[in-house]
Order: sequence, then structure tokens, then C-alpha cells
Amino acid sequence: MTKKKTPAAKTPNEAQPEPNPEQETRVEETPFEAVASICSVLVVGLFILTFLAQNFVIPSGSMEKTLLVGDHLVVDRITLAPDAKWMPLVRYREPRRGDVVVFIKPVADDVDGKPEYLFLVKRLIGVPGDHIHLRDGIVFINGVAQSQPKDGMDIPANPSEKVFLDEFPTIAPAEDGSATEEWAVDAPSHFVDGDLVVPPGKYFMMGDNRHNSLDSRYWGFVPRENIVGRPMFNYWSFKSSEDQLEQTGIGSSLAWMGHVALHFFSDTRWGRTLHVVR
Repeated sequence: MTKKKTPAAKTPNEAQPEPNPEQETRVEETPFEAVASICSVLVVGLFILTFLAQNFVIPSGSMEKTLLVGDHLVVDRITLAPDAKWMPLVRYREPRRGDVVVFIKPVADDVDGKPEYLFLVKRLIGVPGDHIHLRDGIVFINGVAQSQPKDGMDIPANPSEKVFLDEFPTIAPAEDGSATEEWAVDAPSHFVDGDLVVPPGKYFMMGDNRHNSLDSRYWGFVPRENIVGRPMFNYWSFKSSEDQLEQTGIGSSLAWMGHVALHFFSDTRWGRTLHVVR
């Protein structure tokens, strides 16, 4: 007679089978959690663009060849910002002579009948207390002739059609309306022995392409509080013209987006990608 074998009892030490991940209950994200995640990303992005960095596109050739029309820049808004006690670990410094800076134009432009204060990018030429003089297209700071910007364009020996390029004492409103009447009236009070003296809390800006730049020679000093930041690098450069970037309206915007899509690879200046601004 055959005896049946009874199955051996499992001991507590025997390994238990691992659970199948597919059998586990999946936790789905609720619509509220999805909206909260998107809002968090937007808040962080808005904080970065408002307080830390901002992107700008160059619309004119006033800084050629340092900056070209169509350059897209990341601007550091921290380093040159006024010192803040709520961010003690951040390194601040005052604007220095030779810095390329982004600032708010101190004089409003008339845009469609309404005053508008534009963002500009120029090179800082004079800091408070500097004595500035222009002679034959050469800038003299405190009696010392300054070399041309490394990447800038040369100034012709005899600049024409623009005022303020030579001897500051000849300042007068430009016939084309580019020079402001307020600056023409205020400028003489800042001259000492033929030199223009930069007052406290103010800065003097000029474009590197100086014979084609409307700058402090035409509308005066830039207050410290108007300085926004300094460009760090060029993240994208696309061949553009001033006329193309100045066009407004939905039709022009759609046409421009189509142009960029069709010529993205051919008209992108790949050699200027991540180009550091100096």
C-alpha cells in the first residue's frame, strides 16, 4: 500500500515572491496637482526673468560689430543691480567704465502719439566725476585718449551729418530732431574748461558704432536707477534688418515667423552662438 506524501510546511525563513510592479495600484496626478506643477514652473521662470536674467534682441546697428542686429542676448540683472539686504550672498558691483550695459533710455520716445521709454544697450564711457572730451572722433577721458572698442567700427576722421561727434561746446539741437532740446539746454552747465563732467549718480553712454548711434551725445546722462544689467552672452543670432524688427502688427509678425522657420538653418549665425559679450 502506497503512502501519500504530504507537502512540507513552509518555514518563516523562506523567501516570499516579489510583488509584480504591474499589479501595484498606480497613483494618477489630479488636475489640481497638474495645475500646481505648471504654476510652480511659471513662478520660477517669472522670478528668473524678472530678477536674475532677461533676454533681449538687438534691433539696431549702433553697437556693431560688438553686437549685430538680430543678436539675442541673456542679460544679467543681478550684478549691476542696487545692493539688496534680502540677498546678502549675491555679488553686486557698481557699473564700470567700458561695461556694455542695458538701460532704460532717460528720454521718452513718441510711439504712436504716446511716450514710451525704451530699453537700450550701449557701452558705458563715463562714470561720475569723469571729464569727457571728443576731438576728431576720438574720446578723451580725464585727458587720456581712449582706444576704439575691440569689436567696434572705426569712426571716420571727419564725421558728418551728425552733431556732438566733435567738440562738445558746439552742442545744439540736431536738425533731424534726434537731439533733445532738454539736453541742449542742460549740457552747457556740465562743462568745465571744455570738458563734459559726469555728475554724481549719472553715466555717459555711447554706441561702439559711434558714427551711427544715438546715445548720450544726443539725450544726455543715464541715471544709476535706469541701469538694468549687462549682457552675458548671445544665445542665438539670426540675420535680420532693422526694418524687419521694427515692423508691428499681426500680419508682419506672422510673416516674420514664417521667414524664420524657412531660413532658420541658413540665416542663423552659428559662429555667434554662446558668444560672450565684452
